[in-house]
Amino acid sequence: MSRAPTCASARPPVRLRCDGPLAAVILAAGKSTRLPRFKPLLRLGGQSLVARAASLFRQAGVTEIVVVTGARAGDVSAEAVALGLRVVFNADFEDGMFTSVRAGLAALPEGMAGVLVLPVDIPLIRPSTVRLLVERFRAGAAEALLPTFCGEPGHPPLLAASALPKVLAWSGEGGLAGALATLDCELLPVADAQILFDVDHEAAFAEAEARQPRLAAASPAEALALLEIHGAGARGLAHGRGVAEVALALARALNARGAGLDLELLEAAALLHDIAKGQPQHEEAGARLLAGLGLTRTADIVAVHRDIDPAEVARPTERELVYLADKLVRGPQRVGIAQRFQEKLDRFAGDAEAVAAIRRRLEHALGMQALLEHSLGQGLEEVLRPVVLPSC
Repeated sequence: MSRAPTCASARPPVRLRCDGPLAAVILAAGKSTRLPRFKPLLRLGGQSLVARAASLFRQAGVTEIVVVTGARAGDVSAEAVALGLRVVFNADFEDGMFTSVRAGLAALPEGMAGVLVLPVDIPLIRPSTVRLLVERFRAGAAEALLPTFCGEPGHPPLLAASALPKVLAWSGEGGLAGALATLDCELLPVADAQILFDVDHEAAFAEAEARQPRLAAASPAEALALLEIHGAGARGLAHGRGVAEVALALARALNARGAGLDLELLEAAALLHDIAKGQPQHEEAGARLLAGLGLTRTADIVAVHRDIDPAEVARPTERELVYLADKLVRGPQRVGIAQRFQEKLDRFAGDAEAVAAIRRRLEHALGMQALLEHSLGQGLEEVLRPVVLPSC
């Protein structure tokens, strides 16, 4: 397993200028002893793990990429050269991963502002995560910048050029993690669980094959992390959880009738539907935020949660359930559709144009309820009676 980097958190970070090009070092020298197949050349989503790592950095604008080889150096070098990457051989690769870190850092050209370091067996990090690291680094980061998910540091660390001599000179325990613990550093929360996930054994690689097609959708845990990062607050979180509980109850009832709805996609989208609440056209703003993170499947649902015309719907999908569940939850509490919209009609009673738009959305919501009840073969209240919503 690739040991997660850590850093000294007691000291405030020292701000540095971070202009200039960035580099990346891909660590691909190990023998893959715990995985019967050779990890750097394993194919995932149609690419070798070396190619995936290179693509990750290139999508974040990093073009100076070094691959450190060791075991099966000829095969890894051939793959790296075919990808247009620089190669450095680590003759001491059997002495541990930190020897590869040293070899990669020592091979970097002069003039680099900083460097990202990634073991090749961490293959599913989203490009948006690296872009966030780069953006934060450009704003003036500490000697080391580490992404975290739910408080746990992961990969790839981004090291400022000024930190490289200290890392290269490190002779204590813990390898790179030990060296980073001596630096002034900053932790950057990200909503990407993949920064903690490596493919160190067969079961993990099978899990990677299952996760890879789902990277365009947030998991529920990632959704909760994203809400915390964006300061949703207790009430916003309670509303998101309430909408998720209602949507899940409806989806499970539909799945019992063969609908085949994706419960994880549904739950995360329900949690995130109001992530941009307070902004103009918040459903569109939320969708743009999520799409910018690569979460396009989640964004597609969030984008339409304010209004959907049931006349355009053949059968309820995840997006219709999030839309309708949002109409059945006010704050953290269950409400009826008529009650929910009557409150809006009363609030905008003096605005004829707004009242007309609210009445149109009310008709759509009632029509969607009828469509869903037809698909369920029962009333919504029968399905939702056992559902207990979370409080603030």
